[in-house]
Amino acid sequence: MHDVTLEIEGPPLTRGAVVHRTAQEKRDDRRAAARRTEAALHVLLVTLVWLVSVPFLLGWALLGPERSPGTLLFAALLTVVLPFSGAVIATRNGLYFTGGAYAMLTLAMVLPAISMVRAG
Repeated sequence: MHDVTLEIEGPPLTRGAVVHRTAQEKRDDRRAAARRTEAALHVLLVTLVWLVSVPFLLGWALLGPERSPGTLLFAALLTVVLPFSGAVIATRNGLYFTGGAYAMLTLAMVLPAISMVRAG
């Protein structure tokens, strides 16, 4: 049988040992925080566009001067695509909980989108 020993050079870390971060690590943390903030703002913009455009297009298609099935189809497309794009933006930038929530929202919007297409 072979005995394996682990040798650690230097004194062992004590309970009160302080770990110093390098300047590069601090810059990387600031960049990551800025990237997440920018991603959150992009997701917010996509959400606002979704919340305004889909009801507007539905109202226009159903109550406008002439009934347009193309407008209903476009509203149905935006109903699914915009939450999905919010999920992609959030997930690619490390906002996994937000990305998962928008993925669930995308799945929940499939049935209303199908209803809009059938209504047209």
